Amino acid sequence: MTATPSQLVLDLAHHPALQAEDFLVSRSNQAAADFVDRWPDWPSVSAIVVAPARAGKTHLANVWRLKSGAARLEARHICEADVASLSGPLLIEDLHAGIGEERVLFHLLNLTREQRRSLLITSRVPPGELTVALPDLRSRLRALPVVAIEPPDEALLKAVLVKHFADRQLAVEPHVIGYIALHMEQSMEAAASVVAAIDAAALSSQRRVTRALVQQVMAAQVFAEQALAEPLADETARELVLGPRSRAPQPKTSQA
Repeated sequence: MTATPSQLVLDLAHHPALQAEDFLVSRSNQAAADFVDRWPDWPSVSAIVVAPARAGKTHLANVWRLKSGAARLEARHICEADVASLSGPLLIEDLHAGIGEERVLFHLLNLTREQRRSLLITSRVPPGELTVALPDLRSRLRALPVVAIEPPDEALLKAVLVKHFADRQLAVEPHVIGYIALHMEQSMEAAASVVAAIDAAALSSQRRVTRALVQQVMAAQVFAEQALAEPLADETARELVLGPRSRAPQPKTSQA
């Protein structure tokens, strides 16, 4: 029996492409892409890439890691054992998620600067907005050059939608891509989320990705968001009128 395109997709896992040739460049991320391209000719040995969730910072960091041969650490897992095992360029990801041992990170910043080893850090928020207890580390992070990735423009959103669908082995007509880009939340995270929902709907219904299917999926997402928001809004309104809900008084126990 001949399989339909949607049946073929069932046997293919979703593996996002994170190579250099897959990184999509527009005005919103041009400065960050140029910065990585200039390595190792950086004006400073260290820098921090700041971008919203799923704006491409992990992808760009992976491009630099492959290019430089850098070791990779997650900021929230940094510990003393990492210092002795590291040499060469270093990538530290997701500083916004927390820092394992602040003194170790401070030591790594000093070490990379003294030895002229390249260091790239990623974060969703600028260094000045991070909660850092160690004053020396807080000062050092705030002194790092910041390379920002701005919210995506329309051209980048359309390109990202095409890429996400291609990662899932789905070919979608340009007018459908345009419709999604026009009606979705304007963020990279939303692009990934809506493509995942459309893919799931296409697979479950054994249908091609058409404008009709997209409209159905996006309407269902809006309905779900509104249903989730209504109880929260009702509770907020109640608290504005009556005040925060207080704990019921506990009955007093008599003493013998």
